[in-house]
Amino acid sequence: MLRGLYTAALGMLTQQTRTDVIANNLANADTNGYKRDELISSEFKSMLIHRIDDPSDARNIFDLQHIDTAREYLLHDTVAAGGPGSPAIGRLGLGSEVAEIATDRSQGPLEKTGNKLDLAIMGNGYFAISTPNGVRYTRDGNFYRSATGQLVTVNNQAVLNDQGKPIYLPPEVANVSIGTDGTITAGGQELGKIALAWFSDRNALLKQGNDLYRPQRGARPQASTASIQQGYLEKSNTNVARAMVNLIDNYRTYEADSKALTTQDSLLDKAVNDVGRING
Repeated sequence: MLRGLYTAALGMLTQQTRTDVIANNLANADTNGYKRDELISSEFKSMLIHRIDDPSDARNIFDLQHIDTAREYLLHDTVAAGGPGSPAIGRLGLGSEVAEIATDRSQGPLEKTGNKLDLAIMGNGYFAISTPNGVRYTRDGNFYRSATGQLVTVNNQAVLNDQGKPIYLPPEVANVSIGTDGTITAGGQELGKIALAWFSDRNALLKQGNDLYRPQRGARPQASTASIQQGYLEKSNTNVARAMVNLIDNYRTYEADSKALTTQDSLLDKAVNDVGRING
C-alpha cells in the first residue's frame, strides 16, 4: 500500500510541474520571439515481481496459468532474477517522473509593425546580444536606437554585428534599410551587418529569462542561413487554445492521481485500525 501512495504522489508531482510549464507558456503568449516549452515524462523505473516461496516448477505466471502467449512481456532473464521457486508475475510500474522540459523551436507567426527597427527571423537563428554576463541570444527583434546611437533591445542591451561589436546608427540617419542577410544601409552607406547565430544542438542553449538564451559551456555558434524581415516581429509560437485544452487535461490527470492517493490512504487506514485490531 505504501508503494501505491508513492506511485500516486509521483504522478501528482509530474502533473504539477506540467501545469507550471503550460501556465508559463500562456503567460508568454504575447512575448515576442518566445518559444513554448513542453514537459516530457517517463516511467519512474519499474520492477519485475515474482511469487515468493512458490514450490511450483513453473518459471512464470503464464506457466502457472497454462498460457503460452505474451511471454515476451517478461524479461529474458526472469529465471536468474527470481531464483528457484519464484515464478515471475510481470512488471510493476512505480509512477512517472520528469524526463526533460524541451523547447519547441518551431517558427512563430510574423506580425507586421512597419517600424524600421523591428526585425523578425525567418528560419533557424538568433540575434546576438551583449549583456553584462557575456553574449546572449534572442529571437525578439524589437530593437531601438539608443541616445548614443547604438542599436539596442528593450532592456538597453547592444545588438552585435558579425564582428561581435555593437551596431551604431548615426543620429542624422533617418531611413535605415536592413536586408534579408542582415546588412544595414542608410544613405547609400553600409553601416554593418547584424549577426545571426545558430546552434545545431538543441540542448546548447538554455533559457535564462528576459527572452534571452545563454549557451552551455563549450557551445559554439554556427553561421545561420536564416533571413531577416524588416518591419516585422515574430510572435510566440504558443497556441493558446491548445494550451488551455492541455491544461484542462492535465488537471483531470492530477485529479485522478489525487483520488488514487486518497484511496490508498483509506485502505492503509483500514488495514491499520480495523484489520489489525485485536478483540478483547
